[in-house]
Amino acid sequence: MDFTKRQITKIAREANKLTIQMMKEEGIGSGEFDLIHLVRHNPGISQKDAGQKLNMDKGAVARRVVSLEQKGYMIRRENPIDARSRLLYATPKADSLKNSKVAVETAFYAWLLEELSTEDQNTFCTLLEKLYKRSKQESRSGFPHLHNILNHTEINHYEKS
Repeated sequence: MDFTKRQITKIAREANKLTIQMMKEEGIGSGEFDLIHLVRHNPGISQKDAGQKLNMDKGAVARRVVSLEQKGYMIRRENPIDARSRLLYATPKADSLKNSKVAVETAFYAWLLEELSTEDQNTFCTLLEKLYKRSKQESRSGFPHLHNILNHTEINHYEKS
């Protein structure tokens, strides 16, 4: 049994709804934001590789890139190795968009915690930090413990709890 009732996921989903709402006000859709995020973290990525990483077809990536270029969030440069392909780069405007997303999320989480006492906030944040570090460590190592749980009979233990 899941004692958390997946509430961390549900809270993050609500924060994401607000973020999407605010991005739309800036003229950016969630799919466009995903592409900006990918390019910011992979400067010089090709459109083909971006499409593969986002599981998007070639045409959809091309349309989004053109739209984001027109809005000033992305630029394409010729690939020095292959003149037929273009490499994608985020602009400073894309970086400021990331900062505005962080500001929205920060405001949401501050609002969410404001009804808790200072002691409860500190306890919650301490526990959350521990959970985050554990999840990040598992992720960086390729999720070995979770693969073991999900691929073996140990999953029955979690279903019965």
